[in-house]
Amino acid sequence: MSLLARHLENNGIITLIIGSAIDIVEHCGVPRYLHNDFPLGNPCGVPYDEAMQLEIVRQGLALIEKAEQARTTQRTSHQWKDDTWRRDYALIDDSNQEELRQRGERRRQQQTDDKAAGKFRAAMISDT
Repeated sequence: MSLLARHLENNGIITLIIGSAIDIVEHCGVPRYLHNDFPLGNPCGVPYDEAMQLEIVRQGLALIEKAEQARTTQRTSHQWKDDTWRRDYALIDDSNQEELRQRGERRRQQQTDDKAAGKFRAAMISDT
């Protein structure tokens, strides 16, 4: 999305990215970015919390109007309903180390097979 936003902006179309991956989005240099500290996949807030979602969209629209320079980042003041999602995000410990090792092995094998088949891009591998 970040690269697409830059392309659209270069062609005169105003863009706004709303999301949670601040390191990635800022690295790509999007014109306008509204950051929230939510689990990935929930850019506009807690599901079914219409008041929160509406406020985040309003803040995004205001950022479009107010941003005076490229690479403008603003943070929302909203918080997720609880922080339990952080406990499992990118967790590597004794409980899942073997599973992650096996996933890595499957991924490396898939990449080797794809390369041998002349493919330029490796297929995605399901978490299951």
